[in-house]
Amino acid sequence: MPELPEVETVRRGLEPVLAGARLARVEARRPDLRFPLPPDFVQRLTGAVILTLQRRAKYLLGALDRGDTLVMHLGMSGRFEIARPEGAVRPGEFHYAADPDPRHAHVQFATEAGAQVTYYDPRRFGYMALIPTAELGTHPWFANLGPEPLSDAFDADRLAGALAGRRQGPKTLLLDQRIVAGLGNIYVCEALHRARISPFRPAGEISRARLVKLVAAIRAVLTEAIAAGGSSLRDYAAADGALGYFQHRFRVYGREGAPCPNRGCAGVVARKAQAGRSTFHCPVCQT
Repeated sequence: MPELPEVETVRRGLEPVLAGARLARVEARRPDLRFPLPPDFVQRLTGAVILTLQRRAKYLLGALDRGDTLVMHLGMSGRFEIARPEGAVRPGEFHYAADPDPRHAHVQFATEAGAQVTYYDPRRFGYMALIPTAELGTHPWFANLGPEPLSDAFDADRLAGALAGRRQGPKTLLLDQRIVAGLGNIYVCEALHRARISPFRPAGEISRARLVKLVAAIRAVLTEAIAAGGSSLRDYAAADGALGYFQHRFRVYGREGAPCPNRGCAGVVARKAQAGRSTFHCPVCQT
């Protein structure tokens, strides 16, 4: 599933085309994705202006001039493709992906400026909704989300309070969207390795000084991934259909058996199943 950097990469790719744009035509080629599309989905969007395009956790939020927000989640394999009269948009440094199968083009937005944005989703785990903007904060999808990891609201004190007394490992707890929003398996593995913290250590035993380093590592790995265009694993692609480079920069994720890249460490990257996911770590320097 795309994580925060991938979703932010998509947002940045879509923003120049959709933010401030009026939707001249909307086409829904099926009545549902993961969930049924909202009643009168096409009618409620046609003619509306998308005032802003923002991200919250792994959601894309298009605030409309009609008082609703178009909420979009990519699920496992959702992706957007942009076509404009002057050509394709390719923000950042990407490999170019193959054209997606038109059978999986489920929703299409056309703007008055002539841009065409198509949502593809072979597995249909993504979803879209229209939620009154004033009610976003209390909606079940958003009411209990933790702070954004790149915001000032996320710091060592906040993290220490969330982890206090917990016996679970920090890897499992950082995936809890109520503690911090938008983190997923890949970047939690990477951040814990940079901070040299074991994914399995009881989280409540981690000192505040080490949590300061962990927060810094989380910020660094996310910032670098966004700059590189996200990890682009498997079906994921950026909004222009291109694949990012950050997957080639992973320090531990997917690198089982490779030498630990931390300076001065002679360990070897190991993989262990944890809460149904693969955890990649160095058993020598992550303590």
